Amino acid sequence: MSRIHIDRVLETCIKQGASDIHFVTGRPPVLRLHGGLRSLDTKVLDGDDTSALMKSITPDRNQQELQEGGTTDFGFAFGNKGRFRVSVFRQRGELSLVLRLIPNELLTFEDIGLPKIVAELCRRPQGMFLVTGPTGSGKTTTLATMINYINENMEQHIVTVEDPIEYYQYHKKSIINQREVGVDVPSFAEALRRVLRQDPDVILVGELRDLETIESAIRAAETGHLLFSTLHTTGCQGTITRIIDAFPPNQQEQIRVQLSINLVAVLSQTLCRRIGGKGRVAAYEFMVITPAISNLIRENKTYRINSAIQTGKKYDMQLMDDHLWRLYQEKKIDKAEMIAHARDPNQIRERLDKVTRQSLSVQQPQEQEAAKPVDQKLE
Repeated sequence: MSRIHIDRVLETCIKQGASDIHFVTGRPPVLRLHGGLRSLDTKVLDGDDTSALMKSITPDRNQQELQEGGTTDFGFAFGNKGRFRVSVFRQRGELSLVLRLIPNELLTFEDIGLPKIVAELCRRPQGMFLVTGPTGSGKTTTLATMINYINENMEQHIVTVEDPIEYYQYHKKSIINQREVGVDVPSFAEALRRVLRQDPDVILVGELRDLETIESAIRAAETGHLLFSTLHTTGCQGTITRIIDAFPPNQQEQIRVQLSINLVAVLSQTLCRRIGGKGRVAAYEFMVITPAISNLIRENKTYRINSAIQTGKKYDMQLMDDHLWRLYQEKKIDKAEMIAHARDPNQIRERLDKVTRQSLSVQQPQEQEAAKPVDQKLE
């Protein structure tokens, strides 16, 4: 596959607003468009095509990593039109590539529908703010939006550790240093060990991948820094449990105390297809650490967190299923999409049945009234 063909596919991805490109042996290039997959009208790729494509965009160090480990990740800029995050891996002895488009344009909190209180939380002097959700749920975009807000509005030193760097941020009111794992620093844990000597105010860690990184992140939040990071967990309650369970049993009580003091908020998100199939809309679960929730974490009563979120509306807190229900009522997503992304699909179905029964009970008296014979007085 020649270089001009690669450029053409990248151009098509950007023009059509696709989120990903898949290059797989035995199929033409495939775009992920509004959540669905669409093959491009080009030749079917063979092994030589995917190999040539890989070599044309992959740095030498990543080609070496691919040879040794069978997979590699990196990012590259496509002129000034956008950046792509790339994952190259082997399957059935052939190469496959997945390119994720990272738009150049940074969004605002309003653009992505974040709760208003997020701006206030970004001004906290210290603590840990976690964004969670499955792969492809928009966590990177949410974090980039928060970092950009701080960059534009506050005088801070921001240090990010990413694998790879996705959104490039530039100095505004703040100073920003972006470190890429494998290029500028060997690992997340190593970067976090060193970062405290770099006079940071705000630290972004791309992902809390292992116990060492989680420990370092909590320590950084404890020592007077505002730390942002991501976890592949679903729901705020599940995020707390996942962090605590990562530690040995003899450390868990201490971690519960540290989390109850240092955690600022958890935002759990997912992307749903809009009705009509054009574009996607984000659904959020949001938890601010109030004194009540802090006590639940410390006392190992995380099973009561969802109830505390339901009663925390004045802090813009909400459960995922409540937001999905609202998006459904606003006709932004359909019934199937709401149920597919629900934390408790059975409860959502019960809500739907209740609404259906109520609407039928309202209709029946009206129909009976309409069916009554009308008495006519003959003059």
